[in-house]
Amino acid sequence: MKLKTDALPTLIGSFPHKDHFEATNLVLKYTPEFPLWVQLPCYPYERLLTQASENMPGVFIKGNDPFFDIEHPLFEQAQLEFYALYLDVMEGKKRLHNSKIAFSKETGKGFFSLLNAIPKTEIDLKAIKGQVTGPFTLATALKNTEGKIAMYFPQMWDIIIKSATLRALYQIEEFNKIHSDTIIFLDEPGLAGFGSSTLIGVSKEEITAALTEIIDAIHSKDALAGIHVCANTDWSLIFSTPVDILSFDSYEFFDKLILYKDLLEEFLKRGGIIAWGIVPTLNKDILAKETIETLYEKWTDQIKQINLPEEIIKEQSLITPSCGMGLLSVEESVRALQLTRGVSARIREN
Repeated sequence: MKLKTDALPTLIGSFPHKDHFEATNLVLKYTPEFPLWVQLPCYPYERLLTQASENMPGVFIKGNDPFFDIEHPLFEQAQLEFYALYLDVMEGKKRLHNSKIAFSKETGKGFFSLLNAIPKTEIDLKAIKGQVTGPFTLATALKNTEGKIAMYFPQMWDIIIKSATLRALYQIEEFNKIHSDTIIFLDEPGLAGFGSSTLIGVSKEEITAALTEIIDAIHSKDALAGIHVCANTDWSLIFSTPVDILSFDSYEFFDKLILYKDLLEEFLKRGGIIAWGIVPTLNKDILAKETIETLYEKWTDQIKQINLPEEIIKEQSLITPSCGMGLLSVEESVRALQLTRGVSARIREN
Protein backbone atom coordinates (compact mmCIF):
# COMPACT_ATOMS: atom_id res chain seq x y z
CA MET A 1 0.00 0.00 0.00
CA LYS A 2 1.41 3.37 -1.07
CA LEU A 3 0.13 6.50 0.65
CA LYS A 4 0.82 10.17 0.04
CA THR A 5 -0.14 11.93 3.25
CA ASP A 6 0.63 15.56 2.27
CA ALA A 7 0.68 16.86 5.88
CA LEU A 8 -3.00 16.04 6.35
CA PRO A 9 -4.31 15.68 9.91
CA THR A 10 -5.14 12.58 11.92
CA LEU A 11 -5.53 11.78 15.62
CA ILE A 12 -4.25 9.47 18.34
CA GLY A 13 -7.46 8.04 19.81
CA SER A 14 -8.74 9.07 23.22
CA PHE A 15 -11.41 11.76 23.69
CA PRO A 16 -12.87 13.24 26.90
CA HIS A 17 -16.43 12.87 25.63
CA LYS A 18 -19.19 10.63 27.00
CA ASP A 19 -21.00 10.26 23.67
CA HIS A 20 -19.40 8.11 20.96
CA PHE A 21 -21.58 9.58 18.24
CA GLU A 22 -20.55 13.12 19.13
CA ALA A 23 -16.85 12.22 19.30
CA THR A 24 -17.00 10.33 16.00
CA ASN A 25 -18.65 13.30 14.29
CA LEU A 26 -15.78 15.49 15.47
CA VAL A 27 -13.32 13.01 13.99
CA LEU A 28 -15.10 13.15 10.64
CA LYS A 29 -15.30 16.95 10.77
CA TYR A 30 -11.65 17.66 11.57
CA THR A 31 -9.83 14.62 10.16
CA PRO A 32 -12.06 13.27 7.36
CA GLU A 33 -9.15 12.12 5.20
CA PHE A 34 -7.68 9.86 7.91
CA PRO A 35 -10.45 9.20 10.45
CA LEU A 36 -10.04 6.85 13.40
CA TRP A 37 -12.27 5.20 15.96
CA VAL A 38 -12.47 6.94 19.30
CA GLN A 39 -11.69 5.62 22.77
CA LEU A 40 -13.55 7.23 25.65
CA PRO A 41 -11.67 6.39 28.89
CA CYS A 42 -14.56 7.66 31.01
CA TYR A 43 -15.94 4.16 30.35
CA PRO A 44 -13.93 1.46 32.20
CA TYR A 45 -14.25 -0.99 29.30
CA GLU A 46 -12.47 1.45 26.99
CA ARG A 47 -9.42 1.99 29.18
CA LEU A 48 -6.08 0.77 27.90
CA LEU A 49 -5.69 -2.47 29.84
CA THR A 50 -9.31 -3.56 29.79
CA GLN A 51 -9.88 -2.96 26.10
CA ALA A 52 -6.56 -4.46 25.01
CA SER A 53 -6.78 -7.62 27.12
CA GLU A 54 -10.43 -8.53 26.49
CA ASN A 55 -10.82 -12.34 26.22
CA MET A 56 -7.06 -12.84 26.39
CA PRO A 57 -6.07 -16.28 27.78
CA GLY A 58 -5.10 -16.04 31.43
CA VAL A 59 -6.56 -12.56 31.95
CA PHE A 60 -9.29 -11.94 34.49
CA ILE A 61 -11.05 -8.83 35.80
CA LYS A 62 -11.27 -7.79 39.44
CA GLY A 63 -13.45 -4.71 39.70
CA ASN A 64 -12.33 -2.71 36.68
CA ASP A 65 -8.73 -3.94 36.81
CA PRO A 66 -7.44 -6.82 34.62
CA PHE A 67 -4.77 -9.17 35.96
CA PHE A 68 -3.24 -12.39 34.62
CA ASP A 69 -3.00 -15.80 36.22
CA ILE A 70 -1.29 -18.58 34.26
CA GLU A 71 -1.89 -20.99 37.16
CA HIS A 72 -5.65 -20.68 36.84
CA PRO A 73 -7.36 -23.99 35.90
CA LEU A 74 -9.00 -22.36 32.86
CA PHE A 75 -5.72 -21.05 31.43
CA GLU A 76 -4.48 -24.10 29.56
CA GLN A 77 -7.71 -24.68 27.62
CA ALA A 78 -8.05 -20.98 26.80
CA GLN A 79 -4.45 -20.96 25.59
CA LEU A 80 -5.04 -23.95 23.30
CA GLU A 81 -8.15 -22.35 21.80
CA PHE A 82 -6.30 -19.07 21.29
CA TYR A 83 -3.41 -20.65 19.39
CA ALA A 84 -5.79 -22.72 17.29
CA LEU A 85 -7.57 -19.50 16.25
CA TYR A 86 -4.26 -17.76 15.61
CA LEU A 87 -3.00 -20.54 13.32
CA ASP A 88 -6.30 -20.72 11.43
CA VAL A 89 -6.29 -16.96 10.85
CA MET A 90 -2.66 -16.82 9.77
CA GLU A 91 -3.24 -19.70 7.37
CA GLY A 92 -6.31 -17.98 5.92
CA LYS A 93 -8.74 -20.62 7.16
CA LYS A 94 -10.78 -18.39 9.45
CA ARG A 95 -11.86 -14.77 9.79
CA LEU A 96 -12.10 -12.84 13.02
CA HIS A 97 -15.54 -11.22 12.76
CA ASN A 98 -17.34 -13.48 15.24
CA SER A 99 -14.29 -14.58 17.22
CA LYS A 100 -13.21 -13.68 20.75
CA ILE A 101 -10.80 -11.17 19.20
CA ALA A 102 -13.67 -9.06 17.84
CA PHE A 103 -14.69 -6.09 19.96
CA SER A 104 -17.64 -6.69 22.23
CA LYS A 105 -20.47 -4.19 22.46
CA GLU A 106 -18.85 -2.88 25.67
CA THR A 107 -15.31 -2.37 24.40
CA GLY A 108 -16.01 -1.51 20.75
CA LYS A 109 -18.51 1.36 20.88
CA GLY A 110 -16.11 3.79 19.25
CA PHE A 111 -15.08 1.24 16.66
CA PHE A 112 -18.63 0.40 15.64
CA SER A 113 -19.59 4.08 15.69
CA LEU A 114 -16.96 4.82 13.03
CA LEU A 115 -17.92 1.80 10.92
CA ASN A 116 -21.54 2.97 10.93
CA ALA A 117 -20.76 6.63 10.28
CA ILE A 118 -18.34 6.48 7.33
CA PRO A 119 -20.75 5.02 4.74
CA LYS A 120 -23.28 7.75 5.61
CA THR A 121 -20.81 10.58 5.16
CA GLU A 122 -19.43 12.21 2.03
CA ILE A 123 -15.76 12.67 2.87
CA ASP A 124 -12.50 12.62 0.93
CA LEU A 125 -11.33 9.43 2.61
CA LYS A 126 -7.68 8.44 2.07
CA ALA A 127 -7.36 5.68 4.67
CA ILE A 128 -9.02 4.54 7.90
CA LYS A 129 -6.84 4.52 11.01
CA GLY A 130 -7.16 1.93 13.74
CA GLN A 131 -5.03 1.30 16.81
CA VAL A 132 -3.97 -1.46 19.15
CA THR A 133 -2.08 -1.26 22.40
CA GLY A 134 1.51 -2.17 21.63
CA PRO A 135 2.94 -5.38 23.09
CA PHE A 136 5.60 -3.75 25.27
CA THR A 137 3.13 -1.32 26.82
CA LEU A 138 0.60 -4.05 27.56
CA ALA A 139 3.20 -6.54 28.82
CA THR A 140 4.66 -4.00 31.26
CA ALA A 141 1.27 -2.74 32.49
CA LEU A 142 -0.52 -6.08 32.93
CA LYS A 143 0.39 -7.73 36.24
CA ASN A 144 -0.43 -10.87 38.20
CA THR A 145 -1.77 -10.88 41.74
CA GLU A 146 1.80 -10.62 43.07
CA GLY A 147 2.45 -7.46 41.08
CA LYS A 148 4.79 -9.08 38.56
CA ILE A 149 4.54 -7.84 34.98
CA ALA A 150 3.57 -10.12 32.08
CA MET A 151 6.78 -9.23 30.24
CA TYR A 152 8.68 -11.64 32.49
CA PHE A 153 6.40 -14.60 31.72
CA PRO A 154 7.22 -16.07 28.26
CA GLN A 155 3.77 -17.62 27.86
CA MET A 156 2.00 -14.31 28.46
CA TRP A 157 4.52 -12.31 26.42
CA ASP A 158 3.89 -14.50 23.37
CA ILE A 159 0.11 -14.38 23.86
CA ILE A 160 0.26 -10.58 24.07
CA ILE A 161 2.24 -10.33 20.82
CA LYS A 162 -0.12 -12.64 18.95
CA SER A 163 -3.21 -11.06 20.48
CA ALA A 164 -2.05 -7.62 19.24
CA THR A 165 -1.47 -9.19 15.83
CA LEU A 166 -4.99 -10.61 15.67
CA ARG A 167 -6.59 -7.39 16.94
CA ALA A 168 -4.80 -5.50 14.17
CA LEU A 169 -5.93 -8.01 11.53
CA TYR A 170 -9.50 -7.90 12.84
CA GLN A 171 -9.64 -4.13 12.36
CA ILE A 172 -8.20 -4.42 8.85
CA GLU A 173 -10.83 -7.04 7.97
CA GLU A 174 -13.65 -4.81 9.17
CA PHE A 175 -12.31 -1.59 7.64
CA ASN A 176 -11.73 -3.27 4.28
CA LYS A 177 -15.48 -3.84 4.05
CA ILE A 178 -15.91 -0.09 3.52
CA HIS A 179 -12.51 1.11 2.27
CA SER A 180 -9.44 -0.53 0.78
CA ASP A 181 -6.72 1.41 2.63
CA THR A 182 -6.02 0.97 6.33
CA ILE A 183 -3.43 2.21 8.82
CA ILE A 184 -2.95 0.45 12.16
CA PHE A 185 -1.00 2.21 14.90
CA LEU A 186 0.71 0.31 17.69
CA ASP A 187 0.32 2.65 20.66
CA GLU A 188 3.46 2.25 22.75
CA PRO A 189 3.55 4.90 25.50
CA GLY A 190 5.29 2.30 27.68
CA LEU A 191 8.43 2.53 25.54
CA ALA A 192 9.25 5.72 27.42
CA GLY A 193 10.26 3.37 30.23
CA PHE A 194 12.49 1.13 28.12
CA GLY A 195 15.97 0.89 29.61
CA SER A 196 14.89 1.82 33.13
CA SER A 197 16.13 -0.09 36.17
CA THR A 198 12.67 -1.59 36.68
CA LEU A 199 12.94 -3.48 33.38
CA ILE A 200 16.29 -5.18 33.79
CA GLY A 201 16.72 -8.09 31.41
CA VAL A 202 14.38 -6.78 28.70
CA SER A 203 16.43 -6.49 25.54
CA LYS A 204 16.06 -4.14 22.59
CA GLU A 205 16.16 -7.15 20.27
CA GLU A 206 13.25 -8.79 22.08
CA ILE A 207 11.04 -5.73 21.67
CA THR A 208 12.10 -5.14 18.07
CA ALA A 209 11.27 -8.75 17.18
CA ALA A 210 7.81 -8.45 18.74
CA LEU A 211 7.00 -5.20 16.94
CA THR A 212 8.32 -6.59 13.66
CA GLU A 213 6.16 -9.71 13.98
CA ILE A 214 3.03 -7.58 14.28
CA ILE A 215 4.07 -5.12 11.56
CA ASP A 216 4.81 -7.97 9.14
CA ALA A 217 1.31 -9.35 9.72
CA ILE A 218 -0.20 -5.90 9.04
CA HIS A 219 1.85 -5.63 5.84
CA SER A 220 0.62 -9.07 4.76
CA LYS A 221 -2.86 -7.51 4.48
CA ASP A 222 -1.54 -4.61 2.39
CA ALA A 223 -2.05 -2.14 5.24
CA LEU A 224 0.36 0.36 6.77
CA ALA A 225 1.73 0.14 10.31
CA GLY A 226 2.54 3.02 12.62
CA ILE A 227 4.13 3.21 16.06
CA HIS A 228 3.11 5.98 18.45
CA VAL A 229 5.29 6.95 21.42
CA CYS A 230 4.20 10.06 23.31
CA ALA A 231 7.45 10.62 25.22
CA ASN A 232 11.15 10.02 24.70
CA THR A 233 12.56 6.57 24.01
CA ASP A 234 15.44 4.82 22.28
CA TRP A 235 14.39 5.88 18.78
CA SER A 236 16.87 3.53 17.15
CA LEU A 237 14.60 0.71 18.37
CA ILE A 238 11.70 2.10 16.32
CA PHE A 239 13.87 2.72 13.27
CA SER A 240 15.12 -0.88 13.38
CA THR A 241 11.59 -2.16 12.66
CA PRO A 242 9.86 -2.12 9.24
CA VAL A 243 7.35 0.46 10.50
CA ASP A 244 5.79 2.82 7.94
CA ILE A 245 4.77 5.70 10.21
CA LEU A 246 6.58 7.13 13.23
CA SER A 247 4.19 9.07 15.47
CA PHE A 248 5.72 11.15 18.27
CA ASP A 249 5.29 14.23 20.44
CA SER A 250 7.22 16.68 18.27
CA TYR A 251 6.15 19.60 20.45
CA GLU A 252 8.16 18.33 23.42
CA PHE A 253 10.58 15.73 22.09
CA PHE A 254 11.81 16.73 18.64
CA ASP A 255 15.15 17.66 20.21
CA LYS A 256 15.47 14.04 21.37
CA LEU A 257 14.46 12.50 18.06
CA ILE A 258 16.84 14.66 16.01
CA LEU A 259 19.75 13.09 17.92
CA TYR A 260 19.00 10.13 15.61
CA LYS A 261 19.19 12.38 12.54
CA ASP A 262 20.87 9.86 10.24
CA LEU A 263 18.29 7.17 11.05
CA LEU A 264 15.45 9.68 10.66
CA GLU A 265 16.67 10.72 7.23
CA GLU A 266 17.14 7.09 6.15
CA PHE A 267 13.59 6.40 7.30
CA LEU A 268 12.23 9.23 5.17
CA LYS A 269 14.34 8.23 2.18
CA ARG A 270 12.80 4.76 2.22
CA GLY A 271 9.34 6.31 2.12
CA GLY A 272 8.60 6.45 5.84
CA ILE A 273 5.98 8.88 7.14
CA ILE A 274 6.35 11.15 10.16
CA ALA A 275 3.24 11.90 12.23
CA TRP A 276 4.18 15.18 13.87
CA GLY A 277 2.49 15.54 17.26
CA ILE A 278 2.85 19.30 17.09
CA VAL A 279 -0.36 20.23 18.98
CA PRO A 280 0.30 19.90 22.73
CA THR A 281 -2.38 17.94 24.58
CA LEU A 282 -0.54 16.94 27.75
CA ASN A 283 -0.41 20.46 29.22
CA LYS A 284 -3.62 22.47 29.21
CA ASP A 285 -1.90 25.80 29.86
CA ILE A 286 0.46 25.36 26.91
CA LEU A 287 -2.42 24.28 24.67
CA ALA A 288 -4.32 27.44 25.61
CA LYS A 289 -1.52 29.81 24.58
CA GLU A 290 -0.51 28.24 21.26
CA THR A 291 -1.95 29.33 17.91
CA ILE A 292 -1.93 27.92 14.41
CA GLU A 293 0.85 30.33 13.46
CA THR A 294 3.10 29.61 16.46
CA LEU A 295 2.76 25.87 15.92
CA TYR A 296 3.38 26.23 12.18
CA GLU A 297 6.56 28.20 12.91
CA LYS A 298 7.67 25.54 15.38
CA TRP A 299 7.14 22.82 12.76
CA THR A 300 9.06 24.72 10.07
CA ASP A 301 11.96 25.25 12.48
CA GLN A 302 12.02 21.51 13.11
CA ILE A 303 12.01 20.37 9.50
CA LYS A 304 14.87 22.76 8.68
CA GLN A 305 17.07 20.48 10.79
CA ILE A 306 16.45 17.55 8.42
CA ASN A 307 18.64 17.41 5.32
CA LEU A 308 15.86 16.69 2.86
CA PRO A 309 13.78 18.99 0.64
CA GLU A 310 10.80 20.52 2.45
CA GLU A 311 8.44 19.23 -0.23
CA ILE A 312 9.49 15.62 0.39
CA ILE A 313 9.05 15.99 4.14
CA LYS A 314 5.63 17.56 3.63
CA GLU A 315 4.51 14.76 1.29
CA GLN A 316 5.55 12.21 3.93
CA SER A 317 3.99 13.89 6.95
CA LEU A 318 0.83 13.73 9.02
CA ILE A 319 -0.12 16.40 11.56
CA THR A 320 -1.51 15.21 14.89
CA PRO A 321 -2.00 16.13 18.52
CA SER A 322 1.00 15.15 20.63
CA CYS A 323 -1.02 12.42 22.35
CA GLY A 324 -4.59 11.41 23.04
CA MET A 325 -7.05 13.97 24.38
CA GLY A 326 -8.67 11.92 27.14
CA LEU A 327 -7.34 14.17 29.92
CA LEU A 328 -8.61 17.40 28.38
CA SER A 329 -12.03 18.95 28.79
CA VAL A 330 -14.44 18.68 25.87
CA GLU A 331 -13.83 22.36 25.04
CA GLU A 332 -10.06 21.91 25.17
CA SER A 333 -10.25 18.85 22.92
CA VAL A 334 -12.18 20.83 20.30
CA ARG A 335 -9.49 23.51 20.43
CA ALA A 336 -6.84 20.82 19.91
CA LEU A 337 -8.79 19.54 16.90
CA GLN A 338 -9.08 23.04 15.46
CA LEU A 339 -5.34 23.61 15.88
CA THR A 340 -4.50 20.25 14.33
CA ARG A 341 -6.56 20.92 11.22
CA GLY A 342 -5.42 24.53 11.12
CA VAL A 343 -1.70 23.73 11.26
CA SER A 344 -2.20 21.09 8.56
CA ALA A 345 -3.96 23.61 6.31
CA ARG A 346 -1.25 26.22 6.96
CA ILE A 347 1.48 23.77 5.93
CA ARG A 348 -0.37 22.67 2.82
CA GLU A 349 -1.12 26.20 1.64
CA ASN A 350 2.53 27.20 1.75
